[in-house]
Amino acid sequence: GPRPRPPGGSGGAVAAAAAAGGRPPRPGRAPRAQRPAEVPARRGGCGEPGVAGGRQPGLSALHLFGDPAEVEALRGSLLAWYDECKRDLPWRVLAVTEPDVNRRAYAVWVSEIMLQQTQVATVIDYYNRWMQKWPTLQALAEASLEEVNELWAGLGYYSRGKRLQEAARKVVSELAGQMPRTAEDLQKLLPGVGRYTAGAIASISYGQATGVVDGNVIRVLCRLRCIGADSSSPPVIDRLWAMANALVDRSRPGDFNQALMELGATVCTPKAPLCGECPVKQHCRARLRVEKELALASRKLLGKLPVVPDVEDCGVGGCPLCPPAAELWDSSLGVTNFPRKAAKKQPRVEQTATCVLERRGRRGALEYLIVQRPSSGLLAGLWEFPSVPLAPGLQQEQQREVLVDHLQAWAGQPVAAGSLRFIGEVVHVFSHIHQTYVVYSLSLDGDVTLDLASSPSRWVTEEEFRASAVSTAMKKVFGESWDFPPLHLLGS
Repeated sequence: GPRPRPPGGSGGAVAAAAAAGGRPPRPGRAPRAQRPAEVPARRGGCGEPGVAGGRQPGLSALHLFGDPAEVEALRGSLLAWYDECKRDLPWRVLAVTEPDVNRRAYAVWVSEIMLQQTQVATVIDYYNRWMQKWPTLQALAEASLEEVNELWAGLGYYSRGKRLQEAARKVVSELAGQMPRTAEDLQKLLPGVGRYTAGAIASISYGQATGVVDGNVIRVLCRLRCIGADSSSPPVIDRLWAMANALVDRSRPGDFNQALMELGATVCTPKAPLCGECPVKQHCRARLRVEKELALASRKLLGKLPVVPDVEDCGVGGCPLCPPAAELWDSSLGVTNFPRKAAKKQPRVEQTATCVLERRGRRGALEYLIVQRPSSGLLAGLWEFPSVPLAPGLQQEQQREVLVDHLQAWAGQPVAAGSLRFIGEVVHVFSHIHQTYVVYSLSLDGDVTLDLASSPSRWVTEEEFRASAVSTAMKKVFGESWDFPPLHLLGS
């Protein structure tokens, strides 16, 4: 997906809001005397007292944070870097300046939902417009789903906006307008709020010392501790959550979590990491692995046997965090050997016939028919041109016949297959569907009476179309992002 991304919040959010009186006291860092004593790691099954508080059978010290002093040093280096280098983002500003705890949590929550699978640069404008239109939970709860979809149009993953509003309405109607105050309650009580989003809201808005794990955090932690197993597998995810919860700074949890994600978004990137600029490079075992591999290659060139045959120094047979033995180290990748993911499932291929019905309106302007999709499923509740799925392998004439049958109800008059003008094909890739829209146009004469029994429909001008809750795919069909001119320039 497009977004392993840094979520909302602010570097100074915890301190500033606490000063304003809106945030509960933060859990303090335990005195050194109360912290668990360091237990030396052993090859073949080491302890992880600094992270999960006990011995972890079958895990090597290579993959763990077992030294409390290293954890403290990593926290300090990362937070100092974040204070100096963090990006200025609107949700971080609100988290710093908003004294009301519910509005602060709402501001972070909106940013977190928008940033799921979406790039920061794309989200900023949507976020600003959203917060200007609905600055509070109560304002969002009173909005219509149509308004939400209209503002969300183009951001993708449209069910996110719907779930966000449903959850806001629940807070207003069932929780007396009060946001849940812990990660556990946020996840339990709010629909659409998962473990990551709950942890982000709780740590950034309330100062709860809880970790977060998103795509950026996965990448950073896997490189810091040479975790080469499939990073999407449940055992690895569980280990990363335990690590994140143990590493989070107790006095600045929100800042620490954002710093970890900011590091993954700007420095420890997927394909071209800036290792020289990394504030925690001295703790990175993927970097050490690269150095060992280079040293090993040099010794082989000189005809010398390596001193340590196992350059990974894991020492645990069948280690659940190491890559499979069959997967060889790729020296051209360097630290980007970590993390490793399972092969991505290919999206299924689908075809849909779409017709842009147009007529001359009463004021002389061209109007286009759009219909509303069902309230559940893909692109739920959005508007589109009349469309019908196509069975695989149909020839163009057969496609026309299928579309004609579908259009009879909308046109309010007989439609001949020959009257459809073929425009072209538009490809749009959803997360799990490779969709090809086979696009036709049809110009209608005179007044047209629509059959509204099938689903809601309306005639719109070009300007009204662009302001409606239509998907990016439909905007492509209309001509915004493809090589064909707008339909009214093609003639009938």
